[in-house]
Amino acid sequence: MDQAKIDRINELARKSRTEAGLTPEEKTEQAALRQEYLAAIRANLTAQLDSTVIQYPDGTRKKLKKRR
Repeated sequence: MDQAKIDRINELARKSRTEAGLTPEEKTEQAALRQEYLAAIRANLTAQLDSTVIQYPDGTRKKLKKRR
């Protein structure tokens, strides 16, 4: 997700706290941007966990497995 979209999320959040609030179109845009942002965070976390290795005291290393 690029910085322009994150800035737009923050801009909409600030506007929603004002008396004027958000228009229905802006609320829809805000929801879509939030979902995209959450998907990007989940993808980054999944990639980080996929590359995580546990090292045991005896020196052996094991990759994390996905839970069922």
